This record gives sequence, C-alpha cells and structure tokens, in this order.
Amino acid sequence: MAEFVVEFGKDGRRVEPDGRLDAAAFHRNHQAIWAVLGKFLAGKSGDVVEVGSGTGQHVVTFARHSPDIMWWPSDTNAQHLRSIEAWRAQAALPNIRTALQIDLSDPAWCPELHDGSGPGPLLAAFCANVIHIAPWRVAEGLFEGAGRYLRADGRLFLYGPFKRDGKHTALSNAVFDTSLREHDAEWGVRDIADVEKLADGAGLVLTQTVEMPANNLILAFERSKKA
Repeated sequence: MAEFVVEFGKDGRRVEPDGRLDAAAFHRNHQAIWAVLGKFLAGKSGDVVEVGSGTGQHVVTFARHSPDIMWWPSDTNAQHLRSIEAWRAQAALPNIRTALQIDLSDPAWCPELHDGSGPGPLLAAFCANVIHIAPWRVAEGLFEGAGRYLRADGRLFLYGPFKRDGKHTALSNAVFDTSLREHDAEWGVRDIADVEKLADGAGLVLTQTVEMPANNLILAFERSKKA
C-alpha cells in the first residue's frame, strides 16, 4: 500500500541526536531492492551513485553488502544530508563517500562529476522514490545525467510505483497518484512508456522490469546497442 510522501525529519518519526533519520519504507523494501542490485553488482567493482538517498539507510546497507563497490550517496535537502553523514559515520565503512549534492533539475548533476573530485564513470546509478515526487524535469535530468555518466557496462536502476500503458497497476497506486497531484500538480506516478522515451533520448534502453513489494517496480536501463 503506497503512502503519502512527506519529508524525512518532518514525518513524526524520531530524529537521533546526531541527526540520523529513520524511514519506515527502508525496513520494508531494502532486502527486496538489494536482491536485484546485488545480482548485478556481484563480482564487479567501481563507483555507484545513489541519487536521492533520503535518510542514508539504503546506501549504508548496500555498501555493507558490497565492499568492492565505492558508494556515493546524494541529496539536496540539508536535513537529509546531515542524516546521511550521521549514518555514514556510525557505519564507519571505507566504501561510502561523503554525500554529493546532486540537483536532478540540472542535467550536469553536480560539479564533482566534472572536476575530478567525485566518482569516475559509473558502474550504476540507483534512484528510489524520486521521480513521482518531483516535476518531470527531474526525471529528464536523471536520464540525461545517467546517459552521460554511466560507463559502457553501467546500469540505471529506478525504483518506485509506475503506470503501465496509462493504467495504474493497483488501486492503492491510483489513490497515491491522486494525493500526489493534489499536493503538487507537477508530481504524479509516471508511466513506463514515458520513462522509456526519456531513456531512448539518453541512449539507454529498458532491459529489466522487476515486480517489487507494495505494488512497486524496479526498472533497469543500460546503454542501447544503437548508441
């Protein structure tokens, strides 16, 4: 059952003294998400960016499972960035870098991807529960940046609720979509076909669709053979 999205830290859940936030959704979905990501990342090394890390709990858990991967969390919200850093400090893992401030409305994402201080060509980018709670230009920037920064064998993983052929996959997603659009007319559950068009424009193609709990999906994109 989809829930209305509120800002972490303003959702009534406890905020630890060091700034760590706790997302209820993390406890419900991290194992299912890792089951997909882990299969792709197994035996590989390189840089992976989580775009829109929220509390920072996912990136810490995934980094713990993949010591040969360098994880780069990111967000733009100050309270989220503080939480990410607090979770990173508590975990004390050598394969999590300081969070990037990636603004997806800018297709360049952030300066660190250009000045040599950030990750190199990306093995993967992971983005969960972002494009339906943001204007469409954020989805455009996500794909444009992914097309620019993914390495030849890289992959973009996109998690969240989606429509298929203009129709919701569950009544709960339809209710969720209505609540999103009432909150902001530019928000809303996106259609897979529209997302695929963005991918095509960025030289990417949808290669995997995985059913997830609570009527969510993971869409995996890689470089088109035509690109």
